[in-house]
Amino acid sequence: MTSPIDATTPSLNCDVLVVGSGAGGLAAAVTAAFHGLKVVVAEKADVCGGATAWSGGWAWAPGNPLAKAAGVSDDKEAFRTYLRGVLGPDYQADRVDAFLEAVPHMVGFFHDKTALQFVPGANINDIYGGLPGAGTGHRSVGPKPLNARRIRPEVRARLRHQLYETSFLGMGIMAGQDLGKFLSASRGNPRGILHAGWRFGLHLLDLLTHRRNMQLVNGTALTGRLLQSADQLGVDIRVSTPARRLLTDAAGKVAGAVVETPEGELRINASRGVVLAAGGFPHDVERRKALFPHAPSGHEHWTLAPAEANGDGISLGQSVGARFRTDVKSAAAWCPVSLVPYRSGRTGTFPHIMDRAKPGSIGVLRNGKRFVNEANGYYDYVAAMLEATPAGEQAEAWQVADARFVRRFPLGMAKPLPVPLFPYLRSGYLRKGRTIEELAAKCGIDPAGLKETVERFNRHAALGEDPDFGRGATAFNRYGGDAAVKPNPSLGPIGKGPFYAVRIVPGSFGTFAGLDVDGRSRALDDDGRPVPGLYVAGNDQASVMGGHYPAGGINLGPALAFGYVAGRDLAGVVEYEDDGTRPAEAVAEADALQTH
Repeated sequence: MTSPIDATTPSLNCDVLVVGSGAGGLAAAVTAAFHGLKVVVAEKADVCGGATAWSGGWAWAPGNPLAKAAGVSDDKEAFRTYLRGVLGPDYQADRVDAFLEAVPHMVGFFHDKTALQFVPGANINDIYGGLPGAGTGHRSVGPKPLNARRIRPEVRARLRHQLYETSFLGMGIMAGQDLGKFLSASRGNPRGILHAGWRFGLHLLDLLTHRRNMQLVNGTALTGRLLQSADQLGVDIRVSTPARRLLTDAAGKVAGAVVETPEGELRINASRGVVLAAGGFPHDVERRKALFPHAPSGHEHWTLAPAEANGDGISLGQSVGARFRTDVKSAAAWCPVSLVPYRSGRTGTFPHIMDRAKPGSIGVLRNGKRFVNEANGYYDYVAAMLEATPAGEQAEAWQVADARFVRRFPLGMAKPLPVPLFPYLRSGYLRKGRTIEELAAKCGIDPAGLKETVERFNRHAALGEDPDFGRGATAFNRYGGDAAVKPNPSLGPIGKGPFYAVRIVPGSFGTFAGLDVDGRSRALDDDGRPVPGLYVAGNDQASVMGGHYPAGGINLGPALAFGYVAGRDLAGVVEYEDDGTRPAEAVAEADALQTH
Protein backbone atom coordinates (compact mmCIF):
# COMPACT_ATOMS: atom_id res chain seq x y z
CA MET A 1 0.00 0.00 0.00
CA THR A 2 3.04 2.26 -0.02
CA SER A 3 4.19 1.49 -3.57
CA PRO A 4 5.76 4.22 -5.73
CA ILE A 5 3.46 6.83 -7.21
CA ASP A 6 3.25 7.57 -10.91
CA ALA A 7 4.90 10.93 -11.52
CA THR A 8 1.94 12.01 -13.62
CA THR A 9 -0.56 11.50 -10.76
CA PRO A 10 -2.10 14.89 -9.86
CA SER A 11 -1.60 16.03 -6.29
CA LEU A 12 -3.31 18.13 -3.64
CA ASN A 13 -1.61 19.63 -0.60
CA CYS A 14 -3.14 20.02 2.85
CA ASP A 15 -2.19 19.88 6.50
CA VAL A 16 -4.42 17.00 7.55
CA LEU A 17 -6.11 14.22 5.61
CA VAL A 18 -9.04 12.46 7.30
CA VAL A 19 -10.14 9.10 5.87
CA GLY A 20 -13.82 8.62 6.68
CA SER A 21 -16.68 10.93 7.61
CA GLY A 22 -18.41 9.41 10.65
CA ALA A 23 -18.39 11.01 14.09
CA GLY A 24 -14.69 10.34 14.71
CA GLY A 25 -13.46 11.57 11.34
CA LEU A 26 -15.61 14.70 11.26
CA ALA A 27 -14.75 15.53 14.88
CA ALA A 28 -11.05 15.42 13.99
CA ALA A 29 -11.60 17.46 10.82
CA VAL A 30 -13.67 20.16 12.52
CA THR A 31 -11.26 20.46 15.45
CA ALA A 32 -8.17 20.71 13.25
CA ALA A 33 -9.85 23.21 10.91
CA PHE A 34 -11.01 25.34 13.85
CA HIS A 35 -7.36 25.67 14.83
CA GLY A 36 -6.37 26.93 11.41
CA LEU A 37 -5.30 23.79 9.57
CA LYS A 38 -6.20 23.00 5.99
CA VAL A 39 -8.18 19.76 6.14
CA VAL A 40 -9.34 17.31 3.46
CA VAL A 41 -11.87 14.56 4.22
CA ALA A 42 -11.87 11.57 1.86
CA GLU A 43 -15.06 9.51 2.08
CA LYS A 44 -15.39 6.19 0.24
CA ALA A 45 -19.20 6.33 -0.08
CA ASP A 46 -21.12 8.83 -2.16
CA VAL A 47 -22.57 10.32 1.04
CA CYS A 48 -21.12 11.25 4.43
CA GLY A 49 -21.89 10.04 7.92
CA GLY A 50 -21.04 6.34 7.94
CA ALA A 51 -22.69 4.30 10.66
CA THR A 52 -23.06 7.47 12.75
CA ALA A 53 -25.84 8.72 10.47
CA TRP A 54 -27.80 5.52 11.12
CA SER A 55 -27.28 5.58 14.88
CA GLY A 56 -29.31 6.98 17.75
CA GLY A 57 -26.83 9.85 17.92
CA TRP A 58 -26.35 9.71 21.71
CA ALA A 59 -22.82 9.91 23.09
CA TRP A 60 -21.67 8.78 26.53
CA ALA A 61 -19.93 11.90 27.85
CA PRO A 62 -19.55 11.72 31.65
CA GLY A 63 -18.75 15.00 33.36
CA ASN A 64 -20.03 17.07 30.45
CA PRO A 65 -20.81 20.80 30.92
CA LEU A 66 -24.53 20.34 30.25
CA ALA A 67 -24.69 18.12 33.32
CA LYS A 68 -22.80 20.67 35.38
CA ALA A 69 -25.17 23.40 34.21
CA ALA A 70 -28.02 21.25 35.56
CA GLY A 71 -26.31 21.02 38.94
CA VAL A 72 -24.90 17.52 38.45
CA SER A 73 -21.19 17.39 39.17
CA ASP A 74 -20.08 13.78 39.59
CA ASP A 75 -16.53 13.16 40.68
CA LYS A 76 -14.33 11.66 37.96
CA GLU A 77 -13.46 8.81 40.31
CA ALA A 78 -17.10 7.68 40.18
CA PHE A 79 -16.76 7.20 36.42
CA ARG A 80 -13.54 5.23 36.90
CA THR A 81 -15.13 3.10 39.61
CA TYR A 82 -18.05 2.22 37.37
CA LEU A 83 -15.85 1.41 34.39
CA ARG A 84 -13.51 -0.73 36.51
CA GLY A 85 -16.54 -2.70 37.67
CA VAL A 86 -17.78 -3.34 34.12
CA LEU A 87 -14.48 -3.73 32.28
CA GLY A 88 -12.65 -5.78 34.90
CA PRO A 89 -9.29 -6.97 33.57
CA ASP A 90 -9.90 -5.13 30.28
CA TYR A 91 -9.70 -1.74 32.04
CA GLN A 92 -6.84 0.23 30.44
CA ALA A 93 -6.19 3.08 32.87
CA ASP A 94 -4.19 5.38 30.60
CA ARG A 95 -6.73 5.36 27.79
CA VAL A 96 -9.74 5.60 30.11
CA ASP A 97 -8.12 8.58 31.82
CA ALA A 98 -7.43 10.20 28.45
CA PHE A 99 -11.10 9.75 27.51
CA LEU A 100 -12.43 11.07 30.81
CA GLU A 101 -10.04 14.03 30.60
CA ALA A 102 -11.04 14.98 27.05
CA VAL A 103 -14.77 14.31 26.89
CA PRO A 104 -16.08 17.27 28.95
CA HIS A 105 -13.89 19.68 26.95
CA MET A 106 -14.97 18.02 23.71
CA VAL A 107 -18.63 18.66 24.52
CA GLY A 108 -17.85 22.23 25.59
CA PHE A 109 -15.85 22.91 22.45
CA PHE A 110 -18.41 21.65 19.96
CA HIS A 111 -21.38 23.07 21.85
CA ASP A 112 -19.89 26.57 22.23
CA LYS A 113 -17.62 26.94 19.20
CA THR A 114 -19.32 25.05 16.36
CA ALA A 115 -22.72 24.24 14.88
CA LEU A 116 -22.83 20.97 16.83
CA GLN A 117 -25.30 21.76 19.60
CA PHE A 118 -26.19 19.14 22.22
CA VAL A 119 -29.17 18.32 24.40
CA PRO A 120 -28.70 16.61 27.79
CA GLY A 121 -29.54 12.98 28.47
CA ALA A 122 -31.01 13.83 31.85
CA ASN A 123 -32.79 10.50 32.28
CA ILE A 124 -30.45 8.12 30.45
CA ASN A 125 -29.06 5.63 32.94
CA ASP A 126 -25.91 3.54 32.83
CA ILE A 127 -26.77 -0.08 32.06
CA TYR A 128 -25.42 -1.85 35.15
CA GLY A 129 -27.15 0.15 37.85
CA GLY A 130 -26.20 -2.25 40.61
CA LEU A 131 -22.49 -1.52 40.28
CA PRO A 132 -20.73 1.19 42.32
CA GLY A 133 -20.41 4.47 40.46
CA ALA A 134 -23.27 3.78 38.02
CA GLY A 135 -25.05 6.89 36.80
CA THR A 136 -28.77 7.59 36.72
CA GLY A 137 -28.67 10.39 34.18
CA HIS A 138 -26.75 13.37 32.80
CA ARG A 139 -23.83 11.30 31.52
CA SER A 140 -24.99 11.38 27.91
CA VAL A 141 -25.54 14.07 25.32
CA GLY A 142 -27.40 13.93 22.04
CA PRO A 143 -27.46 16.21 19.03
CA LYS A 144 -30.02 18.98 19.02
CA PRO A 145 -32.52 18.39 16.18
CA LEU A 146 -31.67 20.31 13.04
CA ASN A 147 -33.70 21.59 10.13
CA ALA A 148 -31.63 20.55 7.11
CA ARG A 149 -32.57 23.79 5.35
CA ARG A 150 -29.81 25.38 7.45
CA ILE A 151 -27.22 23.28 5.62
CA ARG A 152 -26.05 24.49 2.22
CA PRO A 153 -27.73 22.42 -0.53
CA GLU A 154 -24.38 21.25 -1.90
CA VAL A 155 -23.41 19.92 1.53
CA ARG A 156 -26.88 18.60 2.32
CA ALA A 157 -26.74 16.45 -0.81
CA ARG A 158 -23.78 14.62 0.75
CA LEU A 159 -25.61 13.76 3.98
CA ARG A 160 -26.63 10.12 4.41
CA HIS A 161 -30.37 9.63 4.90
CA GLN A 162 -31.96 8.24 8.05
CA LEU A 163 -31.89 4.43 8.17
CA TYR A 164 -35.31 3.47 6.80
CA GLU A 165 -35.88 0.66 9.29
CA THR A 166 -35.55 3.02 12.28
CA SER A 167 -37.77 5.69 10.74
CA PHE A 168 -41.46 6.01 10.02
CA LEU A 169 -41.61 6.13 6.23
CA GLY A 170 -38.27 7.93 6.23
CA MET A 171 -39.06 10.30 9.11
CA GLY A 172 -36.71 10.10 12.08
CA ILE A 173 -38.18 9.98 15.59
CA MET A 174 -35.94 11.11 18.43
CA ALA A 175 -35.64 9.05 21.60
CA GLY A 176 -37.24 10.72 24.62
CA GLN A 177 -40.20 13.07 24.45
CA ASP A 178 -40.61 12.83 20.68
CA LEU A 179 -40.87 9.03 20.77
CA GLY A 180 -43.04 9.15 23.89
CA LYS A 181 -45.59 11.37 22.17
CA PHE A 182 -45.72 9.07 19.14
CA LEU A 183 -46.35 6.07 21.39
CA SER A 184 -49.05 7.97 23.30
CA ALA A 185 -50.77 8.67 19.98
CA SER A 186 -51.25 4.91 19.54
CA ARG A 187 -53.32 4.99 22.76
CA GLY A 188 -55.51 7.85 21.59
CA ASN A 189 -53.84 10.60 23.59
CA PRO A 190 -54.96 13.90 21.95
CA ARG A 191 -51.63 15.64 22.49
CA GLY A 192 -49.79 12.66 21.09
CA ILE A 193 -52.05 12.56 18.04
CA LEU A 194 -51.54 16.29 17.47
CA HIS A 195 -47.76 15.94 17.78
CA ALA A 196 -47.59 12.92 15.48
CA GLY A 197 -49.87 14.58 12.92
CA TRP A 198 -47.83 17.78 12.93
CA ARG A 199 -44.50 15.96 12.62
CA PHE A 200 -45.68 13.66 9.86
CA GLY A 201 -47.36 16.51 7.99
CA LEU A 202 -44.07 18.41 7.94
CA HIS A 203 -42.34 15.26 6.73
CA LEU A 204 -44.74 14.88 3.81
CA LEU A 205 -44.18 18.53 2.90
CA ASP A 206 -40.41 17.95 2.99
CA LEU A 207 -40.74 14.94 0.70
CA LEU A 208 -42.79 16.99 -1.77
CA THR A 209 -40.46 19.99 -1.77
CA HIS A 210 -37.01 18.46 -1.12
CA ARG A 211 -37.44 14.73 -1.79
CA ARG A 212 -35.92 13.86 1.59
CA ASN A 213 -36.46 14.08 5.32
CA MET A 214 -35.46 17.59 6.44
CA GLN A 215 -36.21 17.28 10.16
CA LEU A 216 -32.91 15.78 11.28
CA VAL A 217 -32.76 13.92 14.59
CA ASN A 218 -30.53 11.25 16.13
CA GLY A 219 -27.52 10.27 14.02
CA THR A 220 -28.51 12.36 11.02
CA ALA A 221 -28.62 15.46 13.24
CA LEU A 222 -25.18 14.64 14.61
CA THR A 223 -23.59 14.18 11.19
CA GLY A 224 -25.60 17.06 9.75
CA ARG A 225 -24.32 19.43 12.42
CA LEU A 226 -20.74 18.18 12.05
CA LEU A 227 -20.93 18.60 8.27
CA GLN A 228 -22.37 22.08 8.71
CA SER A 229 -19.48 22.92 11.06
CA ALA A 230 -16.90 21.49 8.65
CA ASP A 231 -18.40 23.46 5.79
CA GLN A 232 -18.32 26.70 7.78
CA LEU A 233 -14.64 26.11 8.60
CA GLY A 234 -13.64 25.44 5.00
CA VAL A 235 -12.99 21.70 5.24
CA ASP A 236 -12.63 20.14 1.77
CA ILE A 237 -15.04 17.17 1.84
CA ARG A 238 -14.76 14.69 -1.02
CA VAL A 239 -17.16 11.79 -1.46
CA SER A 240 -16.72 8.73 -3.71
CA THR A 241 -13.03 9.05 -2.84
CA PRO A 242 -11.67 5.87 -1.21
CA ALA A 243 -8.12 5.92 0.13
CA ARG A 244 -6.06 3.23 -1.60
CA ARG A 245 -2.62 3.49 0.02
CA LEU A 246 -0.80 5.62 2.53
CA LEU A 247 2.24 7.73 1.68
CA THR A 248 5.31 8.02 3.87
CA ASP A 249 8.19 10.46 3.64
CA ALA A 250 11.92 9.68 3.76
CA ALA A 251 11.85 9.57 7.57
CA GLY A 252 8.96 7.08 7.61
CA LYS A 253 6.30 9.55 8.69
CA VAL A 254 2.81 9.08 7.24
CA ALA A 255 2.43 12.10 4.98
CA GLY A 256 -0.72 11.56 2.95
CA ALA A 257 -2.46 9.01 0.78
CA VAL A 258 -3.31 8.10 -2.76
CA VAL A 259 -7.07 8.22 -3.20
CA GLU A 260 -9.28 7.16 -6.06
CA THR A 261 -11.63 9.79 -7.46
CA PRO A 262 -14.19 9.66 -10.27
CA GLU A 263 -11.51 11.34 -12.40
CA GLY A 264 -8.74 8.89 -11.47
CA GLU A 265 -6.05 8.66 -8.82
CA LEU A 266 -5.10 11.70 -6.74
CA ARG A 267 -2.14 12.10 -4.42
CA ILE A 268 -3.08 14.02 -1.26
CA ASN A 269 -0.04 15.31 0.62
CA ALA A 270 -0.79 15.91 4.31
CA SER A 271 2.08 17.76 6.01
CA ARG A 272 0.81 17.20 9.57
CA GLY A 273 -0.54 13.68 9.18
CA VAL A 274 -3.47 11.37 8.44
CA VAL A 275 -6.46 10.35 10.57
CA LEU A 276 -7.97 6.93 9.87
CA ALA A 277 -11.69 6.88 10.69
CA ALA A 278 -13.17 4.56 8.08
CA GLY A 279 -15.65 2.74 10.32
CA GLY A 280 -13.95 -0.47 11.44
CA PHE A 281 -14.56 -3.86 9.81
CA PRO A 282 -18.25 -4.82 10.28
CA HIS A 283 -18.52 -5.84 6.60
CA ASP A 284 -15.14 -7.58 6.38
CA VAL A 285 -16.14 -11.24 5.97
CA GLU A 286 -12.64 -12.62 6.59
CA ARG A 287 -12.13 -10.71 9.84
CA ARG A 288 -15.64 -11.65 10.97
CA LYS A 289 -14.85 -15.28 10.23
CA ALA A 290 -11.75 -15.06 12.39
CA LEU A 291 -13.19 -13.03 15.28
CA PHE A 292 -16.96 -13.63 15.50
CA PRO A 293 -17.63 -16.99 17.21
CA HIS A 294 -21.12 -17.33 15.70
CA ALA A 295 -19.98 -16.68 12.11
CA PRO A 296 -17.86 -19.68 11.01
CA SER A 297 -18.05 -18.60 7.36
CA GLY A 298 -18.09 -14.88 8.13
CA HIS A 299 -21.61 -14.52 6.73
CA GLU A 300 -23.73 -15.46 9.78
CA HIS A 301 -23.90 -11.89 11.02
CA TRP A 302 -25.91 -8.78 10.19
CA THR A 303 -24.54 -5.32 10.84
CA LEU A 304 -26.18 -1.92 10.96
CA ALA A 305 -23.15 -0.23 9.41
CA PRO A 306 -23.02 0.82 5.75
CA ALA A 307 -21.38 -1.56 3.28
CA GLU A 308 -18.36 0.71 2.88
CA ALA A 309 -17.20 -0.10 6.44
CA ASN A 310 -15.20 -3.15 5.38
CA GLY A 311 -11.90 -2.76 7.20
CA ASP A 312 -10.10 -0.51 4.72
CA GLY A 313 -8.88 1.87 7.41
CA ILE A 314 -7.46 -0.94 9.52
CA SER A 315 -5.68 -2.41 6.49
CA LEU A 316 -4.20 0.98 5.67
CA GLY A 317 -2.91 1.31 9.22
CA GLN A 318 -1.41 -2.17 9.20
CA SER A 319 0.39 -1.39 5.94
CA VAL A 320 2.58 1.15 7.76
CA GLY A 321 3.11 -0.91 10.90
CA ALA A 322 0.12 -0.08 13.12
CA ARG A 323 -0.96 -2.91 15.41
CA PHE A 324 -4.41 -4.50 15.00
CA ARG A 325 -5.68 -5.29 18.50
CA THR A 326 -8.03 -8.23 18.92
CA ASP A 327 -7.46 -8.78 22.65
CA VAL A 328 -10.82 -7.33 23.63
CA LYS A 329 -13.78 -8.93 25.41
CA SER A 330 -15.87 -8.81 22.23
CA ALA A 331 -14.76 -7.98 18.71
CA ALA A 332 -18.01 -6.13 18.00
CA ALA A 333 -20.69 -3.96 19.58
CA TRP A 334 -23.45 -6.57 19.53
CA CYS A 335 -27.06 -5.64 18.84
CA PRO A 336 -30.08 -7.93 18.34
CA VAL A 337 -31.56 -7.42 14.89
CA SER A 338 -34.42 -8.78 12.83
CA LEU A 339 -34.38 -9.18 9.07
CA VAL A 340 -37.09 -7.27 7.22
CA PRO A 341 -38.12 -8.70 3.81
CA TYR A 342 -39.35 -6.16 1.26
CA ARG A 343 -41.39 -6.83 -1.87
CA SER A 344 -38.52 -5.42 -3.92
CA GLY A 345 -36.35 -8.33 -2.80
CA ARG A 346 -34.22 -6.21 -0.48
CA THR A 347 -33.73 -7.32 3.12
CA GLY A 348 -33.56 -4.63 5.77
CA THR A 349 -31.89 -4.88 9.18
CA PHE A 350 -33.87 -3.62 12.17
CA PRO A 351 -32.14 -2.99 15.54
CA HIS A 352 -34.16 -4.03 18.59
CA ILE A 353 -33.41 -1.12 20.91
CA MET A 354 -36.53 -0.15 22.80
CA ASP A 355 -39.12 -2.92 22.36
CA ARG A 356 -37.33 -5.50 24.55
CA ALA A 357 -37.85 -3.53 27.78
CA LYS A 358 -41.56 -2.91 27.35
CA PRO A 359 -43.99 -4.95 29.51
CA GLY A 360 -45.72 -7.88 27.82
CA SER A 361 -42.84 -9.33 25.79
CA ILE A 362 -40.02 -11.85 26.34
CA GLY A 363 -37.14 -13.30 24.36
CA VAL A 364 -36.78 -17.08 24.03
CA LEU A 365 -34.58 -19.63 22.27
CA ARG A 366 -35.76 -22.59 20.17
CA ASN A 367 -36.33 -24.57 23.35
CA GLY A 368 -38.85 -21.97 24.47
CA LYS A 369 -36.73 -20.86 27.41
CA ARG A 370 -35.74 -17.30 28.30
CA PHE A 371 -32.01 -16.64 28.32
CA VAL A 372 -31.50 -13.01 29.38
CA ASN A 373 -32.89 -9.95 31.13
CA GLU A 374 -34.49 -8.53 28.01
CA ALA A 375 -34.53 -5.00 29.43
CA ASN A 376 -30.75 -4.84 29.81
CA GLY A 377 -28.54 -3.48 27.05
CA TYR A 378 -28.68 -4.72 23.48
CA TYR A 379 -25.09 -5.97 23.81
CA ASP A 380 -26.13 -8.24 26.70
CA TYR A 381 -29.02 -9.70 24.71
CA VAL A 382 -26.78 -10.94 21.91
CA ALA A 383 -23.94 -12.00 24.22
CA ALA A 384 -26.38 -14.13 26.22
CA MET A 385 -27.92 -15.53 23.03
CA LEU A 386 -24.50 -16.61 21.76
CA GLU A 387 -23.59 -18.17 25.09
CA ALA A 388 -26.89 -20.05 25.38
CA THR A 389 -26.91 -21.40 21.81
CA PRO A 390 -25.62 -25.00 21.67
CA ALA A 391 -22.38 -25.50 19.74
CA GLY A 392 -22.96 -26.04 16.04
CA GLU A 393 -26.43 -24.47 16.01
CA GLN A 394 -27.27 -21.16 14.38
CA ALA A 395 -27.72 -18.42 16.95
CA GLU A 396 -31.27 -17.05 16.93
CA ALA A 397 -34.03 -16.08 19.32
CA TRP A 398 -37.67 -15.04 19.14
CA GLN A 399 -39.16 -11.95 20.75
CA VAL A 400 -42.68 -12.99 21.78
CA ALA A 401 -45.56 -10.66 22.69
CA ASP A 402 -49.33 -10.61 23.07
CA ALA A 403 -52.05 -8.74 21.18
CA ARG A 404 -52.15 -5.84 23.62
CA PHE A 405 -48.41 -5.29 23.29
CA VAL A 406 -48.34 -5.06 19.49
CA ARG A 407 -51.06 -2.41 19.45
CA ARG A 408 -49.33 -0.29 22.12
CA PHE A 409 -45.63 -0.68 21.27
CA PRO A 410 -43.48 -1.56 18.29
CA LEU A 411 -42.45 -5.20 17.99
CA GLY A 412 -39.38 -4.80 15.88
CA MET A 413 -40.32 -3.19 12.57
CA ALA A 414 -44.06 -3.76 13.21
CA LYS A 415 -45.60 -0.48 14.38
CA PRO A 416 -48.38 0.06 16.96
CA LEU A 417 -51.79 1.56 16.21
CA PRO A 418 -52.90 3.01 13.85
CA VAL A 419 -50.41 1.24 11.54
CA PRO A 420 -51.84 -2.11 10.36
CA LEU A 421 -50.02 -5.38 11.04
CA PHE A 422 -50.98 -7.22 7.86
CA PRO A 423 -47.96 -6.11 5.75
CA TYR A 424 -45.61 -7.61 8.34
CA LEU A 425 -47.68 -10.79 8.60
CA ARG A 426 -47.94 -11.12 4.81
CA SER A 427 -44.17 -10.84 4.36
CA GLY A 428 -43.50 -13.42 7.07
CA TYR A 429 -41.60 -10.91 9.20
CA LEU A 430 -44.21 -11.20 11.96
CA ARG A 431 -45.53 -14.62 13.05
CA LYS A 432 -48.98 -15.00 14.60
CA GLY A 433 -50.75 -17.75 16.55
CA ARG A 434 -54.11 -17.94 18.24
CA THR A 435 -52.47 -19.80 21.11
CA ILE A 436 -48.94 -19.91 22.50
CA GLU A 437 -48.57 -23.48 21.18
CA GLU A 438 -49.69 -22.49 17.68
CA LEU A 439 -47.27 -19.57 17.65
CA ALA A 440 -44.45 -21.85 18.79
CA ALA A 441 -45.16 -24.32 15.99
CA LYS A 442 -45.04 -21.53 13.38
CA CYS A 443 -41.69 -20.33 14.70
CA GLY A 444 -40.01 -23.69 15.21
CA ILE A 445 -40.02 -23.22 18.98
CA ASP A 446 -40.67 -26.12 21.36
CA PRO A 447 -44.40 -25.63 22.22
CA ALA A 448 -44.27 -27.21 25.67
CA GLY A 449 -41.15 -25.24 26.57
CA LEU A 450 -42.67 -21.93 25.49
CA LYS A 451 -45.98 -22.63 27.25
CA GLU A 452 -44.16 -23.43 30.50
CA THR A 453 -41.95 -20.32 30.18
CA VAL A 454 -44.90 -17.99 29.54
CA GLU A 455 -46.90 -19.41 32.45
CA ARG A 456 -43.98 -19.01 34.85
CA PHE A 457 -43.17 -15.52 33.56
CA ASN A 458 -46.80 -14.41 33.87
CA ARG A 459 -47.16 -15.58 37.47
CA HIS A 460 -44.24 -13.44 38.58
CA ALA A 461 -44.76 -10.53 36.15
CA ALA A 462 -48.20 -9.89 37.64
CA LEU A 463 -46.41 -9.22 40.92
CA GLY A 464 -43.72 -7.11 39.28
CA GLU A 465 -41.07 -9.77 39.85
CA ASP A 466 -38.58 -11.67 37.71
CA PRO A 467 -36.74 -14.19 39.90
CA ASP A 468 -34.99 -15.71 36.89
CA PHE A 469 -33.23 -12.64 35.48
CA GLY A 470 -34.07 -9.66 37.71
CA ARG A 471 -35.78 -7.66 34.97
CA GLY A 472 -36.85 -4.25 36.20
CA ALA A 473 -34.42 -4.17 39.12
CA THR A 474 -32.35 -1.26 37.78
CA ALA A 475 -33.17 2.29 36.78
CA PHE A 476 -32.00 1.44 33.25
CA ASN A 477 -34.59 -1.36 33.01
CA ARG A 478 -37.42 0.70 34.47
CA TYR A 479 -36.76 3.73 32.27
CA GLY A 480 -37.00 1.53 29.19
CA GLY A 481 -40.39 0.19 30.29
CA ASP A 482 -43.79 1.86 30.56
CA ALA A 483 -44.18 4.23 33.51
CA ALA A 484 -47.94 3.64 33.49
CA VAL A 485 -47.46 -0.03 34.42
CA LYS A 486 -47.26 -0.85 38.12
CA PRO A 487 -45.53 -2.11 40.20
CA ASN A 488 -42.72 -2.76 37.69
CA PRO A 489 -42.66 -0.64 34.49
CA SER A 490 -40.65 -3.33 32.70
CA LEU A 491 -42.86 -6.32 33.48
CA GLY A 492 -46.32 -7.30 32.34
CA PRO A 493 -47.96 -10.69 31.67
CA ILE A 494 -48.19 -12.05 28.14
CA GLY A 495 -51.94 -12.25 28.32
CA LYS A 496 -54.74 -12.51 25.79
CA GLY A 497 -54.06 -13.80 22.28
CA PRO A 498 -53.49 -13.78 19.47
CA PHE A 499 -49.75 -13.95 20.09
CA TYR A 500 -46.94 -12.65 17.92
CA ALA A 501 -43.22 -13.18 17.49
CA VAL A 502 -40.27 -11.79 15.53
CA ARG A 503 -37.08 -13.75 14.80
CA ILE A 504 -33.91 -12.20 16.26
CA VAL A 505 -30.39 -12.85 14.96
CA PRO A 506 -26.94 -11.57 16.03
CA GLY A 507 -26.07 -8.14 14.72
CA SER A 508 -23.84 -5.22 15.61
CA PHE A 509 -23.55 -1.46 15.42
CA GLY A 510 -19.85 -1.67 14.66
CA THR A 511 -16.61 -3.26 15.80
CA PHE A 512 -14.55 -3.09 19.01
CA ALA A 513 -11.33 -4.71 17.79
CA GLY A 514 -9.21 -2.11 16.02
CA LEU A 515 -5.91 -0.33 15.69
CA ASP A 516 -3.98 0.24 18.90
CA VAL A 517 -3.64 3.88 19.97
CA ASP A 518 -2.37 5.95 22.86
CA GLY A 519 -4.21 8.65 24.78
CA ARG A 520 -3.42 11.17 22.02
CA SER A 521 -5.11 9.02 19.33
CA ARG A 522 -1.75 8.20 17.76
CA ALA A 523 -1.50 4.77 16.14
CA LEU A 524 0.93 2.42 17.88
CA ASP A 525 3.10 -0.30 16.39
CA ASP A 526 3.74 -3.79 17.78
CA ASP A 527 6.29 -2.38 20.21
CA GLY A 528 3.90 0.26 21.53
CA ARG A 529 5.63 3.15 19.74
CA PRO A 530 3.68 5.83 17.84
CA VAL A 531 3.57 5.48 14.07
CA PRO A 532 4.70 9.00 13.03
CA GLY A 533 1.96 11.04 11.39
CA LEU A 534 -0.80 8.46 11.85
CA TYR A 535 -3.88 8.97 14.05
CA VAL A 536 -6.98 6.82 14.48
CA ALA A 537 -10.56 7.63 15.54
CA GLY A 538 -13.97 6.00 15.58
CA ASN A 539 -14.34 2.27 15.03
CA ASP A 540 -10.95 1.97 13.33
CA GLN A 541 -9.60 2.47 16.85
CA ALA A 542 -9.56 -0.38 19.38
CA SER A 543 -12.37 0.19 21.89
CA VAL A 544 -11.39 2.20 24.95
CA MET A 545 -14.03 0.10 26.74
CA GLY A 546 -12.05 -3.08 26.08
CA GLY A 547 -14.89 -4.68 24.12
CA HIS A 548 -17.53 -4.10 26.82
CA TYR A 549 -20.75 -2.06 26.69
CA PRO A 550 -21.20 -0.17 30.00
CA ALA A 551 -23.65 2.45 28.71
CA GLY A 552 -25.50 3.58 25.64
CA GLY A 553 -23.35 5.83 23.46
CA ILE A 554 -19.99 4.22 24.21
CA ASN A 555 -19.24 4.08 20.49
CA LEU A 556 -20.04 7.72 19.71
CA GLY A 557 -18.70 9.24 22.94
CA PRO A 558 -15.14 7.95 22.41
CA ALA A 559 -15.37 8.56 18.65
CA LEU A 560 -16.09 12.25 19.19
CA ALA A 561 -13.62 12.56 22.08
CA PHE A 562 -10.67 10.88 20.40
CA GLY A 563 -11.41 12.58 17.07
CA TYR A 564 -11.28 15.86 19.00
CA VAL A 565 -8.03 14.77 20.68
CA ALA A 566 -6.49 13.87 17.30
CA GLY A 567 -7.46 17.23 15.76
CA ARG A 568 -5.93 19.11 18.69
CA ASP A 569 -2.72 17.08 18.63
CA LEU A 570 -2.29 17.59 14.89
CA ALA A 571 -2.77 21.33 15.41
CA GLY A 572 -0.29 21.40 18.29
CA VAL A 573 -2.87 22.97 20.63
CA VAL A 574 -2.20 22.89 24.37
CA GLU A 575 -4.95 24.87 26.10
CA TYR A 576 -8.57 23.69 26.03
CA GLU A 577 -10.89 25.85 23.97
CA ASP A 578 -13.75 25.98 26.47
CA ASP A 579 -11.96 27.10 29.62
CA GLY A 580 -8.30 27.78 28.83
CA THR A 581 -6.96 25.01 31.08
CA ARG A 582 -4.36 22.51 29.92
CA PRO A 583 -4.57 18.71 29.71
CA ALA A 584 -3.14 16.91 32.71
CA GLU A 585 -0.43 15.43 30.48
CA ALA A 586 0.69 18.89 29.31
CA VAL A 587 0.73 20.20 32.90
CA ALA A 588 2.88 17.24 33.98
CA GLU A 589 5.31 17.84 31.11
CA ALA A 590 5.56 21.53 32.00
CA ASP A 591 6.20 20.69 35.65
CA ALA A 592 8.91 18.23 34.66
CA LEU A 593 10.64 20.84 32.50
CA GLN A 594 10.55 23.37 35.35
CA THR A 595 11.97 20.79 37.78
CA HIS A 596 14.91 20.09 35.52
